[in-house]
Amino acid sequence: MLKQISIFAENKRGQMRRITQVLLEHEVNILGSVTNDSAEYGMIRMVVSDPEEALQALTDSGYICRLTDVIGVEVNDEVGNLNKLLTTLYNSNINVNYIYLSFNRHSGKPIMVLHTDDCYEVEECLMGNGYDVV
Repeated sequence: MLKQISIFAENKRGQMRRITQVLLEHEVNILGSVTNDSAEYGMIRMVVSDPEEALQALTDSGYICRLTDVIGVEVNDEVGNLNKLLTTLYNSNINVNYIYLSFNRHSGKPIMVLHTDDCYEVEECLMGNGYDVV
């Protein structure tokens, strides 16, 4: 099970640079991320090398943050593999709230980062269906 940091940030010029600067200063590597924005605020979700350090550093810098469990599923880089993964989840009556991409720095394979309502149950389902959960 992976820990994701979610950052609530004002949607203004330079905000992502400030966030990445804080992470840089604390030697936290961003392994995958997705941003969702609105007119005034956005939600930035990241899988990072040290979630606890990132949480503390960003909170100390005035950001509203929280840690959330997410699932990382390593897949082969082949046409249709995301559909195959999603079909497995669909057939198991599992809803995916959101999904984004990272990759395994050692194998070079894609890692689909996904959030569901019950990450522990879904992790067991995926492993039972032969998926590599990281």
